[in-house]
Amino acid sequence: MNVNAPLNTDDLMTWLNYWGRVHVTGIDLGLERVLPVAEKLNILRPEAKIITVAGTNGKGSTTTAVAEILHQAGYRVALYQSPHIYRFNERIKVSGQQATDDELIAAFVRVDQARRACNLSLSFFEATTLAAFLVFQQQNCDVWVLEIGLGGRLDVVNIIDPDLAVITNIGLDHVDWLGDTIEKIAAEKAGIIRPNIPVIFAGQQTLPQAVSEQAQNANAALYVLNRDYFYHIEDKHWLFASPGVTLKLPYGTLAVDNLSTAVAAVTLSGLAVSDTAIETGITKAHIAGRFEVRKKDHKTIIFDAGHNGHGVLFLLKQLKQYLHANPQYTEIITVFSMLADKDIDQVVEYLKPEIAAWYIAPMTVPRAASIQQMTDALIDEPYQQLNTVQDAFQAALAACQNHQLILVCGSFHTLEAVWECID
Repeated sequence: MNVNAPLNTDDLMTWLNYWGRVHVTGIDLGLERVLPVAEKLNILRPEAKIITVAGTNGKGSTTTAVAEILHQAGYRVALYQSPHIYRFNERIKVSGQQATDDELIAAFVRVDQARRACNLSLSFFEATTLAAFLVFQQQNCDVWVLEIGLGGRLDVVNIIDPDLAVITNIGLDHVDWLGDTIEKIAAEKAGIIRPNIPVIFAGQQTLPQAVSEQAQNANAALYVLNRDYFYHIEDKHWLFASPGVTLKLPYGTLAVDNLSTAVAAVTLSGLAVSDTAIETGITKAHIAGRFEVRKKDHKTIIFDAGHNGHGVLFLLKQLKQYLHANPQYTEIITVFSMLADKDIDQVVEYLKPEIAAWYIAPMTVPRAASIQQMTDALIDEPYQQLNTVQDAFQAALAACQNHQLILVCGSFHTLEAVWECID
């Protein structure tokens, strides 16, 4: 395809393929190219409340819960997330409804016209993010809930100034782009902070100095988990508490860690939100691939997209709670595959004590880990090697006994391959 030729098509997949070829790399952090195009599109100063969420893990669940609570409160809510599971449209939602192909194509036409007028190329993520913002502007949304894709400071989502910034947690991930220490990564995440706005830090770890300093320099009020707000898990409900607010809340399908962050965000947003809206939003909020429990042939399968050490520790915490509530399960077998640029050794090390048998296979994506990389990490572990992730799942399903459940994990791509087998 000649990327400099005008593109006239009403096919969404053709547009997505086009954006994948316009720029030399898929990931190119920095705002220098995208800002002139955004100015041309007049989308930098939306007439809406903006909530931006960064972090290593938990962004998807947190943004989902914030959006659902605000939707239940009666607001017209834009939600931007990545990656998607089944189709690209999942990334861009208004009040729970995915953007249509026609809406996306119309937005892509405008983005392409603007970037050509500026004589600039855009990466896939840059172009599609600008298109999302155009859809939200066209839909006259009251609130935009925006998930940062990678880092914070140089992520294209950060061209929009937030009214509230949320950092879910900080772990070692994407070290090639963000830095190889927690403090370096924290400095990138803290790049979403703006002057005189509330900032939430929801990590379980000690508050990184980079976040504290950035908030102080910006005169931004910083609210820290277990210092300025708290949550407590009980048998039939959980409690949220902050100065002036105490709530007894129901459990939902999402982890309480992320639900508590969402509640903190909506209570600090300045928006009118009732207790009922919070309760209903919590029970209705769900997201594919975050400790998602499903059934196949009367067997229980848990899907979790945790793909780094921090994410797997969080998964194990939820798994412990699930097993406590479902004592009939005494063993876990796993369908497992990862991307080559992730810390496979650490993920496997965390999972080893809980896994009775491993069913592994390479994924069919460019960054997939090889069988050799996975078997090197699984020394002395009982594993069965299959040709495809689907084959691995079918083998695990056939072997699964009544006292066992199946955990599918390692990557969103692993989950996607197995979903095809049960949908």
